[in-house]
Amino acid sequence: MADLEGVKIAKNYHTDEPFANNKGFYIKGANHLDWGMKKHLSNIFNPVSGNTVMFAFDHGYFMGSTAGLERLDLLIPTLIPYIDVLMGTRGALRACVPPENKKGIALRVTSGSSMVQDDLSHEVLAVDIKDAIRMNADCMAVQTFIGADGQLSSLDNLSRCINAGIEYSVPTMGVVAVGKQMERTDRFFKLATRILGELGVNIIKTYYCENFEEIVAASPVPIVVAGGKKLPEPEALKLAYDSISHGANGVDMGRNIFQSNHATIMAQAIGKIVHEKYTDKEAYEFYQDMVNEEEK
Repeated sequence: MADLEGVKIAKNYHTDEPFANNKGFYIKGANHLDWGMKKHLSNIFNPVSGNTVMFAFDHGYFMGSTAGLERLDLLIPTLIPYIDVLMGTRGALRACVPPENKKGIALRVTSGSSMVQDDLSHEVLAVDIKDAIRMNADCMAVQTFIGADGQLSSLDNLSRCINAGIEYSVPTMGVVAVGKQMERTDRFFKLATRILGELGVNIIKTYYCENFEEIVAASPVPIVVAGGKKLPEPEALKLAYDSISHGANGVDMGRNIFQSNHATIMAQAIGKIVHEKYTDKEAYEFYQDMVNEEEK
């Protein structure tokens, strides 16, 4: 066991210096990966902006029929033109997503808990690598609990998924889960994201917090920020802007798109921030103009 006595608190993040090992390929931490891994990652991250807009609609695997996601078959086709990656379960993807779409696929591969349980941290790997390959997934998304009762089994799920992904050149995205007893502090997210990076994930999905640029600097792979709960549109756009301006390589918006009164317009506004360097205020002006035009 490592001796923790006398360990210094990290402070030298060099946030003004870019990631050093990025010669030859544009995605952070992927320089020495094989061609197949790079191809999948390039389906996720735009080669011009280097960023991504993910659309998460995997909420039903633990929440059941969620407001805004009652009819995936009707909703998803309207959003496909305005996002880069579809993040869902294999059941929803196979049944409701047109296979001729050209978007990246982030396949949720963990499950086993529901909202009726007090603790969601005891999940299992529900999808194996063979089915991920059959679905042409560009990454496998693994819910990962740090500091929860199920931490050990959660990290075991993640490690087994990473091992299989390396064997077959399918990237793994570690999704930092925040349980009821965990504080959303920069100290926690520095711990959680670094653990996932050290274990070998290719992408980290986490939450925005104070000192976010330090979390990004310390991560060896790209970070995508989760949208979290439904926010008013100006606040959701500010979250996207703060995330990108402090170093994230994308956002994964679910409820802030599908629970918006104007989901397709909201998706476009988020894309303006992520790919076109709009400020949150400029993106909200775009949103309002598009809504006014739609309602004429």
